[in-house]
Amino acid sequence: MVERSNAVIVGAAESPYSRHPPEGTTTESLLADAFVRVLEATGIRREEVDGLGVASFTLAPDRAIDLAWKLGVRPRWLMDDGNGGASGIQLIQHAMRAIDAGDAETVVLLSGDHFTRDDFKALVDDYNRTTAQYLSKIPHGGPNALFAMLTRQQMEVHGLERADYGRIAVAQRRWAGLNPGAVYRDPITLDDYLASPAVVEPLHRLDCVPVVSGADALVLRGPGEGIRIRALRALHNYDGQEGDGLRTGTAEIAGELWRDAGVGPDEMDVISVYDDYPAMALAQLNDLGFVGDGDLSGFLRRRIEEEQLPVNTSGGQLSAGQAGCAGGMIGLVESVLQLQGRAGERQVEDARLAVVTGYGMVLYRYGACANAIVLERP
Repeated sequence: MVERSNAVIVGAAESPYSRHPPEGTTTESLLADAFVRVLEATGIRREEVDGLGVASFTLAPDRAIDLAWKLGVRPRWLMDDGNGGASGIQLIQHAMRAIDAGDAETVVLLSGDHFTRDDFKALVDDYNRTTAQYLSKIPHGGPNALFAMLTRQQMEVHGLERADYGRIAVAQRRWAGLNPGAVYRDPITLDDYLASPAVVEPLHRLDCVPVVSGADALVLRGPGEGIRIRALRALHNYDGQEGDGLRTGTAEIAGELWRDAGVGPDEMDVISVYDDYPAMALAQLNDLGFVGDGDLSGFLRRRIEEEQLPVNTSGGQLSAGQAGCAGGMIGLVESVLQLQGRAGERQVEDARLAVVTGYGMVLYRYGACANAIVLERP
């Protein structure tokens, strides 16, 4: 069992997501805005911040140290992380160890991106050296084509239909309607989902995360009042990119995660899974043990559609939007707000325990990074 950290999460904030941000918006300005908002939310002074972690695709050529200078902070602990959907939990993993070791006392973690059309094309075409050398020349159409193939595999293996995935999209849009920060809040029905334009079969528009601009922030401190980190586990490159993608690295760490936390999936009040596509949200829910009997279709009908299991209560990336690396922190921010009782109309009553997953980083085929964290309101 991994010894629990003394670090606690004392605050969370978000720089509003936008599909079309105001002219002059930059990644730097979004991260700075999230920084200011989280300090205001916690009452922490800028001079108290002695640790800074940053996750961003588009801050380059600047790094965390450049942002520290422009924010006017003097960190004793500093970290850059560009691991997309896994970056938020990874930043926490390192920050809490830094606090335990005495390297820092007050750590701010920032994550976000601003995308122009050219920025996003460059990211897709040059995501890594493998993509640039082999895939961009096809052209392969980016992650949509890749995860369309994975979704098709999942449908065939588990006997799923498009309507099954629609239950996730409709449920998350229902939650988004209660979140003033979600970019897409208008209700959708299962018929709306099925009628949405095709992107790459079987994926249609409402299966694909909308690219937005925005940023998220968290603050960790040493022992005291705050959201406790009950367990954290990670495993990266678990299959050497040779697996079929239907089982994520989350399945490998789930047993250790629940053992360390001393609780199980049925005890979670809030669930946030990385949802770049409905198929991947479903895969992680299964890997964490929420499905139980392996009947994915039945789980979607009973737990998601009928019982309205609190999954991705901000609307998730499918409705709130994917702001680049902020996709790795959106579930963390939402879970912290829920556990602090600050989630407004979408507040889950008496929320005490939350689980959040991180997933992502396509190396050649599917997501190579996986991590998960269990949070607790004392």
